Amino acid sequence: MQRRSRLRLLGATLAIATATAGLAASTGTAAAAPAAESATPAHFVVLGDEGQSLSRVERAVRDAGGTVVKSWPQIGVVVATSASADFAGTVRRKSGVRAAGATRNLVELGAPAPSARAATFVRAQEVEATEGVTTNGGKGTPSDPGDPLSVNQWNLTAIKADKAHSISGGSRDVVVGVLDSGIEATHPDLAPNIDPSRSAGCTNEGVPDTSPAAWAPTTSDHGTHVAGIIAAAKNGIGVVGVAPNVRLASVKVVDDGGFIYPEYAICGFVWAAEHGIKVTNNSYFIDPWFLWCRNDPDQRAIATAVTRAVNYSARRGVVNVAAVGNSNWDLSHDIVDTGSPNNGTPETRETGSECLNIPAELPDVVGVSATGVQNLKSYYSSYGRTETDVTAPGGDSKQIPNTPDANGRVLSTVVGGAWGYKQGTSMASPHTTGVVALIRSTHKSWSADRVIAELRHDADRLPCPEGGVYDPTGDGAWKAVCEGGASGRGFYGAGMIDALDAVR
Repeated sequence: MQRRSRLRLLGATLAIATATAGLAASTGTAAAAPAAESATPAHFVVLGDEGQSLSRVERAVRDAGGTVVKSWPQIGVVVATSASADFAGTVRRKSGVRAAGATRNLVELGAPAPSARAATFVRAQEVEATEGVTTNGGKGTPSDPGDPLSVNQWNLTAIKADKAHSISGGSRDVVVGVLDSGIEATHPDLAPNIDPSRSAGCTNEGVPDTSPAAWAPTTSDHGTHVAGIIAAAKNGIGVVGVAPNVRLASVKVVDDGGFIYPEYAICGFVWAAEHGIKVTNNSYFIDPWFLWCRNDPDQRAIATAVTRAVNYSARRGVVNVAAVGNSNWDLSHDIVDTGSPNNGTPETRETGSECLNIPAELPDVVGVSATGVQNLKSYYSSYGRTETDVTAPGGDSKQIPNTPDANGRVLSTVVGGAWGYKQGTSMASPHTTGVVALIRSTHKSWSADRVIAELRHDADRLPCPEGGVYDPTGDGAWKAVCEGGASGRGFYGAGMIDALDAVR
């Protein structure tokens, strides 16, 4: 299924004592890349044929003045560096090369470091502002007895996960890959479920590194929060995940600057495919373009390379789930992109169906929008009648639950062994990933396609608002139009995910 969307930092830190801030969106000004060679090499992907030897492509890289960093013959992709801005155009003309493109907009070739966020990100960060502190000692009756902070987890009730847990919390045979900023493996709510043997870091030029330091969080608690939503243990401590018995693999694809460059994501999808991971969560979009446009040869090559990696994982049985974004964009219609590239000077582009947010818009990826406690679209959530597969709780500070904290965001684990609130489609996606993990636990022989079909079939329909227009603040700032009438397709896809049906 093809989708139009964007926004990289898809969730936000909204609480906790010693927690670091959410993913740092590093965007800003940078000079145009020079045509001549630079002392600092830029990164590229070079495509050959899938499943074939890449010796000719590797030779072409060297003949064009580049260096081979990593070869993925499974998908016909070579990651390379070169100090020449003309490298992609040169290597495309070599024998055996099908396509080539720069992964980072050539900003590495002598451009100054980013110093200010693009306007699009300024608005996104307002959605993702940090707020107050919570502690492990919740008030009231926990929704999952014994885990004291579960009393504030309105999100579990919204998808019937609290009822599902009386039947199943998932199987230890199911491993979920969290492609994110790393997971704090010592967190008391996560430690029982971390699988170090399937964890890896991909932020060193897209080369897998299995050392614990490579997949641990450094500058962000985003991945730790996402992990808790999926599988925080039901252990009498803190909160409970959607699938509290499944295992978690930390696959780090976010670097210390907050970027998810294509070579990182390619590494993550291939790693998942080859290490027994059944489902991946992807609460991000791939930098530096909000949309990768197929009418540009560089961007087309990147989109093709990532698509190959996603398809490879899907063929090996992985279900890939992704957030659709926090910009309140209708992804079914053309959008003016004013924030790309986010690692250099943004340019204004009118984008249509030729431009894709990746990975959320790719085939074989489940796109997820966000809702609040009232089962209404979160004010920030992007949407679209063909882009949204299902919806899930992402939190909404404007929809207030009847919980002790009265916080409409989502409570989960953060670094420092603590717990905090965030909102974003980043939080909706892992709820869906958790339900997929429950389906995979219940129906272990099912294919990835059948699991996705069941996810959609089990979803509970949510209708569009009356008249189709949703204006949560009444001032037009977050106005949205839902297409689909009683089906709610435009905002919610097939509907709200259902954890109880997943375990039946």
